[in-house]
Amino acid sequence: MDLTELTQRSGEWLKGSGPDSDIVMSSRIRLARNLADHSFISKATDPDRAVIEGELRQRVTDLKTAGEMFYVDVSELPGIDRQFLVERQLISREHAESHGARGVAIDRGEQVSLMINEEDHLRIQVLHSGFDLTEAWKQIDAIDDALEKRVRYAFNSKLGYLTACPTNVGTGLRVSVMLHLPALGITRQIEKVFRSLHKISLAVRGLYGEGSQAMGDFYQVSNQITLGRTEMELIKQVGDVVPVLIDYERRAREFLMRESHENLHDRVSRAYGILSTAQTISSEETMHLLSSVRMGINLGLISEISMPTINALFIRTQPAHLQKIRGTELSTADRNIERASFLRHHLSKDGGGSKN
Repeated sequence: MDLTELTQRSGEWLKGSGPDSDIVMSSRIRLARNLADHSFISKATDPDRAVIEGELRQRVTDLKTAGEMFYVDVSELPGIDRQFLVERQLISREHAESHGARGVAIDRGEQVSLMINEEDHLRIQVLHSGFDLTEAWKQIDAIDDALEKRVRYAFNSKLGYLTACPTNVGTGLRVSVMLHLPALGITRQIEKVFRSLHKISLAVRGLYGEGSQAMGDFYQVSNQITLGRTEMELIKQVGDVVPVLIDYERRAREFLMRESHENLHDRVSRAYGILSTAQTISSEETMHLLSSVRMGINLGLISEISMPTINALFIRTQPAHLQKIRGTELSTADRNIERASFLRHHLSKDGGGSKN
């Protein structure tokens, strides 16, 4: 598949159709796996990586459990295309910036991606819209079981699945939920919430995972430790805290609507107005303003703009997406102009407006 085709549509996780999707953008479960008869990636030579990639490529593209898949040879992609896949949450930044033979198998709905030769030989990822950890686990568990019948994983009877990073040893499971928490930011409660999460061994990261900054008030909450815990215990650990965060955010939004309605309405209306009329705008400002508009839609302050449109704009206004859509590399200044034009066109096309 030509990656340009992906610019014309959004993945299932961006459609805002899952449970609690006003607050929870997506639920992701990732499994780290390694082949028993090969060195870890950190010790593998380029020929080793090529052998691993060739062996796993055949296995993952033949998978029936994950639906129709297409395979992308990441090592052959130009930088913009690699960044494009990162922006769509289909590969990690580490995978994009690595070297040697590596690839990713992706399903048509962009719910499933299987990264070959990232930090581990295989990273299986399932991404669902909204707060949907149970179904995401069922799907990834079926994929993992199907693969384990065809390859021999590195496994120890006492430790569990062996991984490149000690924190992943055991289940190799990382459970993460991406939440949109603008009201907690406005009411200055966000840092207090994060401190509480760290105390119970949950990590908080930005939009693109480890090492990334929070943008557009999006935060990924995930487990940090896998050793000594079962998959269901880890899913429960994250799953139990997310409803609490959802409740905190909703209460903060209700407080703002009740105690500071005019200021909140002004904030949302100004954000929509700038996005609809700007002639040049940066990625950072766009994310900040889209965050306010997204909250405004959920609070009924903005009418006739669909949530899928706003969700898609968070991704499609990122640098690599703009350049893929335009079909050429753009300087930072040209990207800012192109981004503003793209926003004006799509917000006008969607027919949005603000309620009085």
